[in-house]
Amino acid sequence: MGEAKSVGGHPSARERENWLTGTLVLFCLASTVVTVVAGLIQVSFGEYSMTLRGAWEAVFNPAVIFNLEAWSSFLFGTEPPDVSTESVVVWSLRLPRVFVGVIAGATLAVSGAIFQAVTRNELASPFVLGVSSGAGFAVLATLVVFSGLSPFLPLIAALGGTLAFLVVYTIAWKGGTSPVRLVLAGVIVNMVFQSLQQGLFFFADDLGVVQSAIAWLTGSLTGTGWAEVRIAILPAIVAIALALAGSRQLNVLMLGESTARSLGMRVERVRFLLSALAILAASVAIAIAGVVSFFGLVVPHIVRNTVGSDYRRLMIGCAFAGPALLVTADVAARLALGGVQMPVGVVTGLIGGPYFLYLMRKQRSMGEL
Repeated sequence: MGEAKSVGGHPSARERENWLTGTLVLFCLASTVVTVVAGLIQVSFGEYSMTLRGAWEAVFNPAVIFNLEAWSSFLFGTEPPDVSTESVVVWSLRLPRVFVGVIAGATLAVSGAIFQAVTRNELASPFVLGVSSGAGFAVLATLVVFSGLSPFLPLIAALGGTLAFLVVYTIAWKGGTSPVRLVLAGVIVNMVFQSLQQGLFFFADDLGVVQSAIAWLTGSLTGTGWAEVRIAILPAIVAIALALAGSRQLNVLMLGESTARSLGMRVERVRFLLSALAILAASVAIAIAGVVSFFGLVVPHIVRNTVGSDYRRLMIGCAFAGPALLVTADVAARLALGGVQMPVGVVTGLIGGPYFLYLMRKQRSMGEL
């Protein structure tokens, strides 16, 4: 008897067994190369003048890479070691921006992929389902009104995103949910929280805070440093690791609720836990990079079209493609207007909008996966 073929875009039995494919390996290698090249370009520019060779030598300086004292200062904020000025500029000011882009890109992409599986809706994303706006409102309130709570930004963002998603589910629930109701509820909640965000600006009496908040609301990596990396790295690693571990459950959810229940899955419990994981991943990115529009929606589509719909491949692909695309977009945002640094969210919106339109034109119908 021959192997079963994939049905309705879902992976066949043979595909599920042989999930580690050459295409996936090449895709991850290519994404890594793009991330490294974009990162090297990023660290080559700044107010402190240095040659390309000087900047790249500083990146690979053994006195920093193999220096435990240096890594202690980066990750724990201790006293930095005595190294060259070029190494200080690159490692203390420029490379952290790349690392923040890597963390935010990976977590946003993984979060979008999880939401698309949990809702079985290819239109789902942290942005569309209101999670981004809810987390954004919580973080903005912290920056403008409760600045003393800034060290707890990831937790606050997660609480805001959780609240928004619970409101979306409550609105969409009517003896169950549907892709259309979830998206419509997400649009409503998104608009409400965006209005609340705008209202917070009336409570800000510091122009610098207002400018930072505006840049943050459009998604920006400008000014990020090791403080943001320290805030995000542990929850990001936990979220991505759990997402990879939950890829089998995501595959089962994609088969439909009745099939999942017949296989012994407690669907509502699994859906709740995976949604919480997606909120955590999105909140990590929002807390350090702001609201980067379209990213969590578009990246899973790109990866799915390249490596397939098996979530074991999809999660790994998103973890590599997300950093590559966000770091590249940040380089474009920094260099597009010369000396003016454009928020990276503007670039992702300009790319994501046309790509989403392309998907709509290419497919006869969009909605339920």
